[in-house]
Amino acid sequence: METITSGPYMKFTREQWAALRDSEPMTLTYEELLTLQGIDDKLSIDEVEDIYLPLSRLLSYYVNARTSRRSVLMKFLNQPGQKIPFIIGIAGSVSVGKSTTARVLQALLSRWKENTRVSLVTTDGFLYPNAVLEEKGIMLKKGFPESYDIRRLLKFVMDIKSGERNLKVPQYSHLIYNVIPDAYATIDQPDILILEGLNVLQSGMAHSNGKPRIFVSDYVDFSIYVDADEQLLEEWYISRFMKLREGAFTNPKSYFRNFAELSVQEALKTSKTIWREINRKNLRENIFPTRERASLILHKGEEHAIDYVQLRK
Repeated sequence: METITSGPYMKFTREQWAALRDSEPMTLTYEELLTLQGIDDKLSIDEVEDIYLPLSRLLSYYVNARTSRRSVLMKFLNQPGQKIPFIIGIAGSVSVGKSTTARVLQALLSRWKENTRVSLVTTDGFLYPNAVLEEKGIMLKKGFPESYDIRRLLKFVMDIKSGERNLKVPQYSHLIYNVIPDAYATIDQPDILILEGLNVLQSGMAHSNGKPRIFVSDYVDFSIYVDADEQLLEEWYISRFMKLREGAFTNPKSYFRNFAELSVQEALKTSKTIWREINRKNLRENIFPTRERASLILHKGEEHAIDYVQLRK
């Protein structure tokens, strides 16, 4: 099998990547796939078999290699083994389907063998509460690097890589568009942690004290960037917005309840404005520049189907 190997990545067509599945078994049913896909992210059995099963196989090699290296280190130090989760980071633009990728991988990896524990954490919970964003005057820059409590996120990944137990992760609600007060999930030494969010690969954290800079990605063992052409991302964002307008936005508790009252033309105009003035700007300035930091790039074409894969050498 010949691949394009110029630059730091090997590039695989969908067919070439699918051939690397080998004998990796399919452990998800069609009904389960329906519960994993996003509101506008179609997920097929073929997509899982061609893309995610080979990726699951690759990740099993990475996890086993990391476990072996740690065992060797502990043997050298004459110390008992310590359980340290393998962290997978998933980054990419708004509307590209990061959450679907994260959920599919969580489902597949948790079925490698009995009692494999795979936790999923999104960085949304580490956004500053809306009151803080409003006080800072950056409510319209939600999702930009400055809207996250980066130090709190860094402490979480540092603690989990230190073997700490029962870590509290703040929870976020897309319905109220805010961090939920006093709501936490507990992460207790999973075998694998999937960390999903816009900022997983970003390095833009300013320090005023002159200390060396550290990034979330410094603690990530394998990173995935879900990619697509900008035009498709805009189309997918608008499509999702229009579906939410008829669904979640109609909930009286929804932060975006007023959008449900817009006419079709007003809603289209509003969604295009939000995309171009906020999400596209964030993509160009902060998200897309991190793509080349990823271990693996999943590139999507029409209908959210992955058309090629790039793997760092």
